Amino acid sequence: MPLFGSLYGRWMSRWEQRLCFAATNRVVRPFDWGLEWANHWPVAHSHPRNGHDPLGWLLELSQAAIRDSQAFFQHTAPTDAQLSGNLLRFSSNVITPYAENNVVHGQWFPGKDPKRAVLVLPHWNAPHDAHNALARAFQKFGPSALRLSLPYHDYRMPAELQRADYAVSSNVARTIDATRQAVLDIRAAADWLQTQGAERIAIVGTSLGSCHAFLASAHDARFRVNAFNHCSTYFADVVWTGLSTIHVKQGLEGRVDLDALRKIWMAISPSVYFDRYAAHKKKSLFLYAQYDTTFLPELSRETIAMCRQYELDFKEVVLPCGHYTLGESPFKFMDGYHLVNFVLRNL
Repeated sequence: MPLFGSLYGRWMSRWEQRLCFAATNRVVRPFDWGLEWANHWPVAHSHPRNGHDPLGWLLELSQAAIRDSQAFFQHTAPTDAQLSGNLLRFSSNVITPYAENNVVHGQWFPGKDPKRAVLVLPHWNAPHDAHNALARAFQKFGPSALRLSLPYHDYRMPAELQRADYAVSSNVARTIDATRQAVLDIRAAADWLQTQGAERIAIVGTSLGSCHAFLASAHDARFRVNAFNHCSTYFADVVWTGLSTIHVKQGLEGRVDLDALRKIWMAISPSVYFDRYAAHKKKSLFLYAQYDTTFLPELSRETIAMCRQYELDFKEVVLPCGHYTLGESPFKFMDGYHLVNFVLRNL
């Protein structure tokens, strides 16, 4: 069913659905609390399960993570970083059962101005070369760029997967763990950028990468310039209402409702860290799509309202397209212009 009332909106909605459902390899995976994924979180040591039911324990851990989010998202600098050609590798702070996922990969685009660097974070299920054109655009105008692979994506994808399902799934705690891993990897990548001479660092995230970027920036003052390509308040709401996550919702339904899921995943939701984000002096671009069927526009508008509430120094851009169509002509060029122009003006 088309989601938007105008003729243009209905046309855009149909286009979005065609692009979304062109992928035929989505899998509805079984529900799992995934409690074993929480055992190594810092908050788990001070909040042992002690007979809690799974829901109760994860709710307790989420609240504890929010209260001490600096510890929850604390990282250590990489000590084994190796650059081979333009491919950077270093060990992730988070060790998972998948050897591929335990190695962070970044594609390096050195610019003429080593003091400025941009960290580029792709969208969920992005192939290995997605967003490289954006990284090259930054490189062309001076700053260096590092395009980072998200957990369970491209080089980091376990052999059993065709999609990056373990990054966002109906395994509740594993989704938190993957998001936490992404934040720690991002902060470790910023350490490496500093070893390359970077003194001013920007971060540009798209879709899932946008969520990761906000969480990292809220806990790291080094990201002075931020561009969020799609934005939302709550992690759970995107999964529950988005077109591209219907299969994930199907795995969750009947075992957990949206209200409970929102509370469990609150620790990885941007909305609860606006106070931390606002405490740093940052320039921010929040870009979203008027006909988005994945990050619903009302969720993006709630984000903008929070920007005003916390008096952020920010710019709002709304493009007349949807989530998937943002990657199509002419919208991808409009999007790229806003992202590159904002970063270059402020970095």
